[in-house]
Amino acid sequence: MRDLPYQDLDFAKLDHHRPLRTGWPEVVFGRGKTPRQVAQIVSSMKGRGHPVLVTKSDPETYQEVLQDTPEAEFHQLSKAIVVPTPQTTPLKDGITVVTAGTADLPVAEEAVLTATLMGNDVTLVSDVGVAGLHRLLDQLPMLQKAQVLVVVAGMDAALVGVVSGLVSVPVIAVPTSTGYGASFDGLAPLLSMLNSCAPGVSVVNIDNGFGAGHQAALTNAIRSDIFPGKTGLDTSCGTDGPDK
Repeated sequence: MRDLPYQDLDFAKLDHHRPLRTGWPEVVFGRGKTPRQVAQIVSSMKGRGHPVLVTKSDPETYQEVLQDTPEAEFHQLSKAIVVPTPQTTPLKDGITVVTAGTADLPVAEEAVLTATLMGNDVTLVSDVGVAGLHRLLDQLPMLQKAQVLVVVAGMDAALVGVVSGLVSVPVIAVPTSTGYGASFDGLAPLLSMLNSCAPGVSVVNIDNGFGAGHQAALTNAIRSDIFPGKTGLDTSCGTDGPDK
């Protein structure tokens, strides 16, 4: 621990020690970096036994990454670059990601991708916002089987409070910048989620699908260890019969 290892690339100091401390490697935020910088970072991080994930990237950067890392993959919807590693253990059930609208899918897909890379088999439920509440109610049995839910919404973000009031598991809320002018690029749904009346809601930053997916994976691991084989909602009365 006296000499914690990192790699100095002049423009970036790569924390190769992070998996030993936190169980998950450093993730690259692509926006604001040049394509060549991202390519050098990815090339230096690959081959260490963990997947490499670049969020908020673009096709131009991906083409640059391919020059040094031809095995890299680009996920068009989430704008993420991934260098995968072989999955050696079965994927863990328990995470469901829910979106209010189709326009929220890019952020939702970032959450799904992150949690999947962390060893989870993630269920995605899309376009079940409160403007058509019957769509959500139709998915209720699936939602109530989850160990943890990620709810992604822009606009008024009312979906978060509704979902949290119907399930008995943690709900991670992700505000998106989807919406018209008064949504203030996601500030309005962020404040709505922070003021949710329903308990059990935690909120990540605007458009932070990665943060939500990471937190969901950690939560699922803990809950699966504490409640093995148990689904989210226990509908039993918890008694063997009437009191005598």
